[in-house]
Formats: sequence, C-alpha cells, structure tokens
Amino acid sequence: MKALSFERALLSQLDGAQRLVLSPGQKLIVLSDLHMGNGGSRDDLIRNESLLLDMLEGYYLRDGWILVLNGDVEELQRFKLPDIRKRWERLYSIFDRFAERGAFYKIIGNHDEELRDEREYPYPLLDALRVETPSLPLFVYHGHQVSQLFVKYNRFVRVFLRYFLTPLGIRNKSVSKDRRKRFFVERRIYEFSRRNGLVSVLGHTHRPLFESLSNFDFIKFEMERLCRQYPLAEGSEKTAIAADVLLLRKELKKIKRKDRRKSLLNSLYGDELLVPCVFNSGCAISKKGITTLEIDTERISLIYWFTSGQEKKYVRRGSYSVESLEGTARRRVVLNSDRLDYIRARIELLA
Repeated sequence: MKALSFERALLSQLDGAQRLVLSPGQKLIVLSDLHMGNGGSRDDLIRNESLLLDMLEGYYLRDGWILVLNGDVEELQRFKLPDIRKRWERLYSIFDRFAERGAFYKIIGNHDEELRDEREYPYPLLDALRVETPSLPLFVYHGHQVSQLFVKYNRFVRVFLRYFLTPLGIRNKSVSKDRRKRFFVERRIYEFSRRNGLVSVLGHTHRPLFESLSNFDFIKFEMERLCRQYPLAEGSEKTAIAADVLLLRKELKKIKRKDRRKSLLNSLYGDELLVPCVFNSGCAISKKGITTLEIDTERISLIYWFTSGQEKKYVRRGSYSVESLEGTARRRVVLNSDRLDYIRARIELLA
C-alpha cells in the first residue's frame, strides 16, 4: 500500500474517532491482542487465563479504571464467535462490569473485524479512540491499517486460516512472528505519526514499544543510564549496578542472535533524533506474562504483569519495583513511565 494512500485513510479514521476526555483522577488501561479462542490447544490465551482474570478483576475493575481493548480480542480468523463466547464467559462478564459503568471501549483489529457483521454483539465497535489529556491527545488504534493485506484482503485471509490451516493444525504466522513484517509496520506508523505530529498507541505487532523505543533500543538506553550511575554508587549499590549491566548485556546478545539482519536491529527512527510518538501495549498472550499501557491525565506507563516465579530474567534481577496483587501470586511492574507534557514538548520541538 502506497504511503499516501494508507495515510489519507488512517487520518480519516482518526479524525472521526470517538473522543474520551480524561478528567483528573481518571485512569485507563490499554490492553490488546487477547486472541480469545475456543479453549482448545490452539487457543493462545489459555496460558495466561488466570493471570488476566486476576489483574482485570482484582486490580483494574476494583480500582475504577477504564478498560480499552485495542483490537484482536476475539480470534475470529480461526474460531467461531459462539464457541469463543461460551469458553470465555467469565471474561465477558468482567467486560460487562466495565461497560455497565461506562468504562469500556472496544477497538477493531484484523483478527476480529468479522464482528462488524454480528447484529447482536453487545459492545460498540470502534476503528480508533481519541484519548484527550490536558497535555495532548493520544490516538488508540490497532495498527493493521498500514498493511494492504489486512485492509483489502482480510476476508480471504480469514477463510484460508479457518478452513485450511487450522484443520491441519498449522499455526498462523502473523505479523507478530515475522520480524521483518513487524519492523515494516512499526517503521511506517512511526513515520506517519512523526509527519503528522501525533501520538499513536498500537497493538498488532505484539511487541511493547515505549516512546518509539523497541526492547533493543530500551536496553541500550538503560545500560547508558546505569553506567552514568556507576561512578557515583558505593558498596552493594555499585555491585548491584554491575550485575544489572551484565544481565542487560546478555539480553542484548540474545536479541542480536534472534534478529540477525542488521536492518531489524536498527531503531525505528534511524539516525534522527527520537520523537516519542509511538507506543505499543504488547499483548496478552506472551509466554512470560502480559504487557499493558496505563494512562492518566499526567503520565503514560508501560506495565508488565506476571506470576511469581515465571517472570522475565531482567525483571527478576533488575532494579524494578515489584508490586504484589494481594492474596495472589500476581505481580505488577512499571517497566517505563514518563510525563505527557514532556512527550508533547519533544514532539513539538523535534517532529
């Protein structure tokens, strides 16, 4: 899809997006890519089912958060909606409780686009959501809109997956599993957001991004920060910093082994100054937990939820503050957080 063609269509969707004005004290969570299935061995959400239910019901619903589901919630490219609704009845009941108090927004992705044809689907469906904060608006949309395959031919993809690949037990090789395609999507949305001076909050690629930083970029910045702290530290603190840097170096090598192509290791912004215009909540089906974005009137934060003993190594041994969900083995970590007025300043000055 030519850049100008997708850009006009996407800008039109964003211009017509429903608005959510955040008031002081209000907080929202952006959660994407649940890929709810029929409960069988091909249902990718099964592994994180209890973690997802606990965090939604025991933390966000309890404390009055707004829930924004950013696409690919139901896996309709492989399963039928009645089977999904039957298997995930408790999860839908939690969605209902958010919706009953006007705190539920559901955005369409390429895997659940078929919901548009469901006359009795209980929730309004959005292409995008404009979240208004005192500092700047945030545009929440799934991200598949920049790929011609999913815009023009998504129905054919669904038929092929449901009736040919799934019966044969072949998993869908989605954008999230193809590093080249994932980089293409992220790079295209970064350039689009930078040109238009807006903040895009995505899902689709399953890869968490904070201020346009991939995990590879973030680790390099984190190592630099720790190196600056090291000369000023003493005793056990200095030892801990050295251990964290060593762990991050190992994590960096592991990413390099996975992404051997040099182009995939480059940051989204190349040699330009970083413009923090792209955020991605990740997904709910990671083997090590769930990532989300939390937003209030002043800050945006990348959050990692996991079950004690199953977390990522860099979190377990790093300097992150871990919060426990009372009465459970669920843990919440703030991986990164920044002020929205700072993000606005960088966009105004650099974009």
